[in-house]
Amino acid sequence: MNSQSTPSSTPAPTEVPAKFGTWRTVVHNDPVNLMTYVEWVFESYFHISRRRARMLMLQVHNEGRAVVSRGAREQMEADAQAMQSYGLWATIEEAE
Repeated sequence: MNSQSTPSSTPAPTEVPAKFGTWRTVVHNDPVNLMTYVEWVFESYFHISRRRARMLMLQVHNEGRAVVSRGAREQMEADAQAMQSYGLWATIEEAE
């Protein structure tokens, strides 16, 4: 048996896998929810400032969609499900 260690193809525990954090949650515009409600949802769920929540809400309103969170797929699925539980139209997508 060789006493020298050989490089492993498995990343060390402290390394972040290449695909980690490459997903995002997108909220889409809809004709149902009031802008103030969407702003409140962002502020409440994501614990962001009113100013940031308003900016995201206006992006949804004006551009039809806004990325509201980024991270691991499982967390983005949870965020999208939370947005849907508030009655918003949300999807996840892999970042480019």
